[in-house]
Amino acid sequence: MILTEIFTVFVLLGFIGDFEVQLSLFFLFLAIYLFTLIGNLGLVVLVVADSRLHNPMYYFLSVLSFLDACYSSVVTPKMLINFLSENKTISFLGCAAQMFFYVTFGTTECCLLAAMAYDRYVAIYNPLLYSVNMSPRVYGPLMIVSYLCGILNASVHTGAAFTLSFCASNEIRHFFCDIPPVLAISCSDTSKNYHLVFYFTSIIEIVTILIVLVSYGFILLAILRMHSAEGRRKVFSTYGSHLTGVSLYYGTIFSMYVRPSSSYSLDRDMIASVFYSIAIPMLNPIIYSLRNKDVKEAVKRVFGKHWFINKIYSSQ
Repeated sequence: MILTEIFTVFVLLGFIGDFEVQLSLFFLFLAIYLFTLIGNLGLVVLVVADSRLHNPMYYFLSVLSFLDACYSSVVTPKMLINFLSENKTISFLGCAAQMFFYVTFGTTECCLLAAMAYDRYVAIYNPLLYSVNMSPRVYGPLMIVSYLCGILNASVHTGAAFTLSFCASNEIRHFFCDIPPVLAISCSDTSKNYHLVFYFTSIIEIVTILIVLVSYGFILLAILRMHSAEGRRKVFSTYGSHLTGVSLYYGTIFSMYVRPSSSYSLDRDMIASVFYSIAIPMLNPIIYSLRNKDVKEAVKRVFGKHWFINKIYSSQ
């Protein structure tokens, strides 16, 4: 599609296929999205409703669940609409807003995962002083700083991307307005944009990963020092699943953005994007909560009358 230098829409090409393929993908991603919303927003409601979950660990978990619900909602509804519509356009401002909120929630989640790892370190190493060392004066600012980092990172990349010129094509080879596919259709020099992506993502990833690794390293030492083999097994199982979730998220983000611009492959990256923007938000409630005894008991107290929900949690 050839455009003049001034236009107001982009076209999200997304997944190409005949109507039967598009319809199958629609139902698949609709199911994933509904599960994501039910799992994450249900966990938020659970933490708010049950006073026994009113502690920093579950406050962090509820914020993570809220982020995942928002993270997925930035991308999935538009993708679902495009599966069933011949008109796959998104406005210029809509594309900019999608990029801004997507990067905001993604960056905030990176920082929040690091804060959660630190919270677990404090709980393991200083259990008697946990309520003091992780008071509202500590976990509140950690949450706020996580959001501020997300907003700052998103503002830089969105502002830099949408001040470029788009004068040849408005067809984005992706299912949402991610940074690399938007830069790929610009007729401006995008080298500075790619450098911004590389350096900002590298700094955020390296700092937060170091916090996670150091925190979980100390947690591992504490587990190994436990006298009870059963206690070691239970704690290691819980924190092992947490570390798996963190590794999946950080690993995918790192492979997507921390690399030379010449190595970007839009088709391959689109598949990877499905994993970290749609699949991981669905998996996080399972990884962080369904194997947690306190959460299971809270489900029985809050949703005890709802047999179906109670059955899902009790089967884990």
